[in-house]
Amino acid sequence: MAWREYFPVTLDTQGIPYDFDGMEPVAIVGMSALYPAARGVEEYWNLITASSLSHSGKDTKLRDDPAWDSGHSAGGSLDDLEIDPACFGIPPAQAGSMARLQLLMLEAARRCVEDAGGADRALPCERTDVIVGACLGTDRHYANALRVEGVAYVDELARGCAATGQELAQHVVEQARQSLLRRFGGSAHDRVGEMASTIPARIATALGLHGRAIVCEAADATSFVALTHALNCLRSGGSDAALVVTGQRRESGLLAHALERKGLLGPSFDPLSARGRGLVLGEGVGALLLKRLSRALRDGDRVYATIRACAVRHDARPGPFRRTASVEPWEGAVRAAYRIAEVDPDSVRYLECVGSGGADETRAETAGAGRVLGRGADGPVAVGSVRDRLGHTVANADLASVSKVALALYHRVIPPYRDDRHAPGPGFLGAEFRVPHRAEHWHSDPRGVPRRAAVNGASITGVLCHLVMEEHVRDATRPKPPFRASIRRRQTDSAEPIAVLAHGGYFAGASNADAFWHATLAGQNGIGPAPEALLNRELYYSPGKLSLLHTYADRIAPVAVPTTPPVGLAIDPHRYAELDGAQRIVLAVADEVFSRYGTSGLGGAGMVAVGSNLSLRRARRANSALTVKEVESAVDTIALLGNLSEDEAKALRKRARTDFSSLSGLWSPALIDSCLASGSAALVANEYGLAAVPLAVEAACASSLAALDVAIGALRCGAVDYALAGGVELPCNILDLVLCSSLRLLSRDRIRPFDTAADGFTPGDGCALFLLKRYEDARCEGAPILGVIRGVGASSDARSLIAPDAAGQVRAMCRAFKQADFAPATVDYLEAHGTGTEVGDRTEIAAVSRVYAAPRRRPLAIGSAKSFFGHTFAAAGGAGLLRVLQALRTATLPPNTGLRSVNPALDLAAIPAVVSTEASPWPAVPERPRRAAVSSFGTGGINYHLLVEEHREES
Repeated sequence: MAWREYFPVTLDTQGIPYDFDGMEPVAIVGMSALYPAARGVEEYWNLITASSLSHSGKDTKLRDDPAWDSGHSAGGSLDDLEIDPACFGIPPAQAGSMARLQLLMLEAARRCVEDAGGADRALPCERTDVIVGACLGTDRHYANALRVEGVAYVDELARGCAATGQELAQHVVEQARQSLLRRFGGSAHDRVGEMASTIPARIATALGLHGRAIVCEAADATSFVALTHALNCLRSGGSDAALVVTGQRRESGLLAHALERKGLLGPSFDPLSARGRGLVLGEGVGALLLKRLSRALRDGDRVYATIRACAVRHDARPGPFRRTASVEPWEGAVRAAYRIAEVDPDSVRYLECVGSGGADETRAETAGAGRVLGRGADGPVAVGSVRDRLGHTVANADLASVSKVALALYHRVIPPYRDDRHAPGPGFLGAEFRVPHRAEHWHSDPRGVPRRAAVNGASITGVLCHLVMEEHVRDATRPKPPFRASIRRRQTDSAEPIAVLAHGGYFAGASNADAFWHATLAGQNGIGPAPEALLNRELYYSPGKLSLLHTYADRIAPVAVPTTPPVGLAIDPHRYAELDGAQRIVLAVADEVFSRYGTSGLGGAGMVAVGSNLSLRRARRANSALTVKEVESAVDTIALLGNLSEDEAKALRKRARTDFSSLSGLWSPALIDSCLASGSAALVANEYGLAAVPLAVEAACASSLAALDVAIGALRCGAVDYALAGGVELPCNILDLVLCSSLRLLSRDRIRPFDTAADGFTPGDGCALFLLKRYEDARCEGAPILGVIRGVGASSDARSLIAPDAAGQVRAMCRAFKQADFAPATVDYLEAHGTGTEVGDRTEIAAVSRVYAAPRRRPLAIGSAKSFFGHTFAAAGGAGLLRVLQALRTATLPPNTGLRSVNPALDLAAIPAVVSTEASPWPAVPERPRRAAVSSFGTGGINYHLLVEEHREES
């Protein structure tokens, strides 16, 4: 099929292609709410409008439960909500490996779409994005780690017995290992089942959606970051609908422990109190379905409310993460929102506050907002915080607030604060605000403007958010949708180019971008036998069989994690030592980027978007250390120590427990800092003093390009002026080896993309980051431009979690070309995903053939960085872009290594294309720049394709 046939064309009512003004309101057309005390939208509305919870019939679910983290968690959970995986088309073989949060989010998505009228009417399936907000690991992350790490605990007991002369029989040791399996579960699908990106992928598959499918994380500003990305995609015309789903469960005691150590948890529900001493944690999952208002009205959707603007800013402060207690950053974020919305802040009559539970932070929040709001003649603005009923639902918190305000605007009711006993003291919030104690009718504005409200959000990493919402005035006699005047006819089919100004990289055998390129040209790969420090072969290596506790492969491409911070950063040595390895590597690579470009040119609003797995190694180890008793109880049923005296057995268990739970910083106030995936981005923003919103993005092995897509979308919308984006992951560890081996993903020898002998991939550690600006801005400042990104396409297969799909990959490729003004035949080089699996390589080349096959001057050159540095998972797309930029800089087509014989089944001649094992000159074409593409595909059917061309100085 010709590549242009994939391009959907958006038409106005006269059949003319149009684009949308960035200020068009976005409509909330569907909603769902799942909380311990409210299992639906109607129950949620009843909960938030009840004046006194003691009379709501739900009070027992909202009392502090001492059994949950010493009283720091809200009572009640969502565990009793029955959800049948089969209704989402999930086979039993996969259902057992799914995290409970996945099921809850699937259910929330289903209810949201039903609330909007059902998938057939509500969703433009080809262009509906699924954007999920989640934070830290899931129950399956932690169970898988305990199962695999528990093997070392059993071995420690066995060695201890042997030291006393009581050698344990092998069958007894094996019984103990099997007991770990029974206790913590295990499936060949565990690697897929624990990944956060599996959530949007499953939602897309269940609903047949083919837009983006990603996960965002920004600590307790996660919901706002996910919503902001959805708004950017909608307003840029990149999608027609967005399903935003956010959730938080009590997966383990890790989150409560880490927040308590930082002093953020308190004993009661007093989010706005002058006596506030922190918050209690709560569970919650919610979803919103969003469309541009004009689209919603054409579709005949019921509109709860509209979003006029969302300003997300960052208050950069070096040192341990903490909430801002400064008024000025809050004032700046609030003012920015009204500049974007172009509405009078005096028209806002309700403010939904963060409600951090900390008196200083609440004073700063309300004082900053009070400098902008409540200055009109209508009296003080009503305030509240949904955390007075839900507790702090972390990744879900802001979406819960937006849902509350949308319902308030829809019903024209101002919701009350919890009750008089919990109301803030007189004057604490300032004269600009008041606290309603009963639900109030929301009177219309005498000036005739729509009812308006605002929602604040914030995170412990320094993110501040202010969102402006407006009622939708339902007028059946309106002849046409509003804002038609703001729709402008498209002048060109191409999107705004994005300039790459600097880059940095850190891969096996290459600690910077130049070493990366030198290794490539020299044919040096970083793949080899795993060091004993990373793989205890006696315990975990079993080359002859598949196992849920062993790996059949022992080849990896690891990196040495830095032990000292970059020169010039005044990071406390103890804090640095406690950071996750991925965070330390991101700091090193960011420092390389800034050494090439500097930071003086990074003024205004920015973004740091890092593709990453959301459950860092340190978070898993911390959870295991905190729950060592779970491992002990799992193996105590086996008579491991039956031949020892009681004192000997007690001493041995104590020694094994100590070794298993040994982790520096486990009781540190900075523990949560090192457990957050977005902590990598926050460290960069804070330590370098950048007003850049930090976030983590997960789209499985496409995470780097997904992070770049988020950054590019923000640049094109004008939300930020610069962005640092890329990806990092360190999969060279025993847990990932075991999980990938269980699914038969690993090569028994080494990764060989496109080779006849390709039998899987080899894990590799890595990180790559790129500094981006809008092309015209970069040209105006005269900065050297390493390359120009012309298009980035994304899609979801909506078919299978583990089998690649050519049609889904073709969608991503074609959507990238829709943003550019050139055809595939003019692309010279493709940096392929190249997983080195027979099915994966064959599917990828089949997709390439459908898009790129055409008469061309020279065959399309194809390569993959994985042949040198292994599969770096979330960093894979970053490695590919780094290769492309270096190739453009040196006018050299990069080689591949380890290739013995190109698989003839790939039929490269049909494109035509070649996979070369030697570097070769990249000939210039007089009439156009050199051009390249980068593909990255993730488990779950997540596809990205990036188009890059060289920058040519105009004469």
